[in-house]
Amino acid sequence: VQLQAFGGGLVQAGGSLRLSCAASGGTFSSYVMYWFRQAPGKEREFVAAISWSGGRINYTGSVKGRFTISRDNAKNTVTLQMNSMNSEDTAVYYCAADKKVVFGNPEFWGQGTQVTVSS
Repeated sequence: VQLQAFGGGLVQAGGSLRLSCAASGGTFSSYVMYWFRQAPGKEREFVAAISWSGGRINYTGSVKGRFTISRDNAKNTVTLQMNSMNSEDTAVYYCAADKKVVFGNPEFWGQGTQVTVSS
């Protein structure tokens, strides 16, 4: 499956941004979808994951209550709605996919999209 993320940009602290990831070349509903991010000088970290039908969702603690992951299997897309953003959310965001629930390294990755939060 090929993944393409878009929607990044510059946002002020406290603002919102919506990332989307379009999938092609596979049966989208057979993949668990993930969002990861990598801030400058830091290791890549898990942000959120959504199960095949969307029934199970997980978030890293720092984004709980602020970020929402969702998917549309009819449109082969996964989105990450980011609200109440702060400078620690500045990172390159990646969408990823795997047919299984994995911890840390899904099989398929899209290119990153830069998110910058200005204070």
